[in-house]
This record gives sequence, C-alpha cells and structure tokens, in this order.
Amino acid sequence: MSTATLTPDAPTGSAPAKVLHDEGRIGLRSNLRHIGALVRRNLLQIKQDPESMFDALLMPIVFTLLFVYVFGGSVGASLGGDRQTYINYVIPGLMAMMGMNIAMAVGTGVNDDFRKGVMGRFRTMPIARSSVLIAKIVVELGRMMVATVILLGMGFLIGMQLKTSVFGLLAAVGLSAAFGVAIMWIFMLLGLSLKTAQAVQGMGFLVMMPLQFGSSIFAPPTTMPGWLRSFTDYNPLSNLADAARGLMLGGPVAHSVWLTLGWAAAITLVTAPLAVSKFRKKT
Repeated sequence: MSTATLTPDAPTGSAPAKVLHDEGRIGLRSNLRHIGALVRRNLLQIKQDPESMFDALLMPIVFTLLFVYVFGGSVGASLGGDRQTYINYVIPGLMAMMGMNIAMAVGTGVNDDFRKGVMGRFRTMPIARSSVLIAKIVVELGRMMVATVILLGMGFLIGMQLKTSVFGLLAAVGLSAAFGVAIMWIFMLLGLSLKTAQAVQGMGFLVMMPLQFGSSIFAPPTTMPGWLRSFTDYNPLSNLADAARGLMLGGPVAHSVWLTLGWAAAITLVTAPLAVSKFRKKT
C-alpha cells in the first residue's frame, strides 16, 4: 500500500464511508509498512505546522530557567547545598516530567483527528487499527526526545554535572522514554473517550498537576508533610525521578528502576488494548 493511500486529509464526502470491522490477517511486514507511512504523514503535518513543535522546543528551557533561578536557592539549601546542588537534583526530575507533558498532545491530536473525520477515513482502510495509534506514539516519542535533548543541553549549559557515565545518562533517557510511552497510551484513551480536545486538556491537567508536584521531581519529600510524603512514596513519577538521578549522579537505582519499569508495563498492558478497542468502536 502506498503512502498516498494513508493520508486521507481531504474532507469527507456527504456519505460517510463504511467502517471495516474485519481487519483480516495483516502480516508484521505490512503492519510495519503501514506504521511507517502513517509516521511520515504525521511528520509532514508537523512540517506544515512548525508551531506544533513549540512546546517541545521551549518547554524544557522555560521550566529549567524557572525552577533553577526561582526556587534553586531555597530548595538547594534544603538539600544541604546551593543552586548548583539543585541543578543536579532538578534536571533528572524534569526528564520525568517531559514525557507526561508531551503525552497530552497525543490525546488532543487523536481527538482533533476524529473531529475532522480523518480517523474515520483511516478505519475504512484494510490496515491494523493499532498501526494508526502506534504511529502517533512514534512521532510523539520523537518530540519527547527532542525536548529531552534540549533539557539536557540547558542543564549542562548552566552547570549540571554527570557523575556516572554516558551509559548511565542514556539509560536514564531510555527509562524516561519507556514511561513516557506508557503515559501516552493513557492520553490516547482519554482522547478517544472524551468529546473535545479542551476536555482532554482539562482532564490531563487534573491528572498531571497532583502527580508532578506531589512527587520528588522539584523538591525532596523530606520537606513535605507526612500525608503528602506517603503519596509521594507511591507516585510513579517519584520513582522515575529517583531512578534518573541515580543513573546520572550515582547511588542505588535498582529498586526505583524496577518500580518504574513495572509501572510502565502495567499501564501499557491495561490502556493500550483499551485504546485500540475504543478506536475500533468509536463513532
């Protein structure tokens, strides 16, 4: 199947096309070819609308400067150091946050595509339903990696130190990517379940804000009240932030890494099939 047949961006006609519920047997090679064509279609959309990359390009810079130079002195002192200490603390934590913020775009994008009729056209084609969603994940993962590179670049520019090795840094990036993909499936499901992109954004913020600020991303849990510290201990973002710090700065990492991988696997195993099923049945 050519790429052109997988780019149904033209408006739908007066009579909606019939959805093909019987996908038949689609081989792995064909499935990968469909995913590649859909990834190319999504990348072309970004090329036509470069403003859609602003969040990935600017968000790491804004958050780094904001937290380091507004809160770095006071929180760094609570860590027994100064602003330099806080730079080493917060940059690995912000890696954990990047995936969650980028993931929201998956849900709003899918919801917008359904509103425009694009997804309805995809469902009339003899392609695996999962390939449409996986292509979205692949492109957003690429945007997440761009944001992560910019974040690390900003961190090293203002004085962050890598105290382990390049392999530790790459492992931290890979762990953040794995967890980010799991979160993307949640937002994919929200985008398929809620009626508007605004509703997806609103629900996303309601989920993200407690998880991000009720974690060890920005401040050590030892400074928090007991009830919040208990929530922080079970927060998967805290495990990811602690694992990234251990991989980049040294220290015990096995417990946090396995917990993070466990969370990522559990979230994906639950939400990915639900998202594919919702995509197949959505009207």
